[in-house]
Amino acid sequence: MTPPRSRPPLVADERTQLVGWLDMQRAIVHYKCEGLSEQDAHRPVLPDSPLMTMAGVVSHLRWVEHCWFEVLFLGRPATGPQFDEDGPEDADMMADGVPLARLLEEYERQCAVSNEIVAAHSMDDVGKHPDFRSAQASLRWMLIHMVEETGRHAGHLDVIRELIDGERGYY
Repeated sequence: MTPPRSRPPLVADERTQLVGWLDMQRAIVHYKCEGLSEQDAHRPVLPDSPLMTMAGVVSHLRWVEHCWFEVLFLGRPATGPQFDEDGPEDADMMADGVPLARLLEEYERQCAVSNEIVAAHSMDDVGKHPDFRSAQASLRWMLIHMVEETGRHAGHLDVIRELIDGERGYY
């Protein structure tokens, strides 16, 4: 089931608004994937960007959530395909053979973990991972970045979806 696509309240505290905007962008990711066949979910439409598929973008977003909130902010070990120094570039977008439904479930679970982390910390807290400069950012900065990152990729999904089957829709 696709999460609801609703904007946060016009007047609310900072955390409610930032998480609300991020949750709306996350819901748009699900919405853009509705009704896709597995073949279409994994079909590249940009000749010079073969990993830029619906499935690839969802996979990437799942790992971006993990990276920013669990690794950089909490300081947990840098695990995941994007941290494999011997692996291929953009490994977090490699989703061949992984069903879209599974990718969306993993993304939704990761977003829930991210929201739990955000709820448990001050917006002024900074990341804890000692090996990455980006970990020096505040939770507020990371949330704003994630709204930008997720919104940008939701736009990519919008274009990819239209190229696949002509499906368009306002968020």
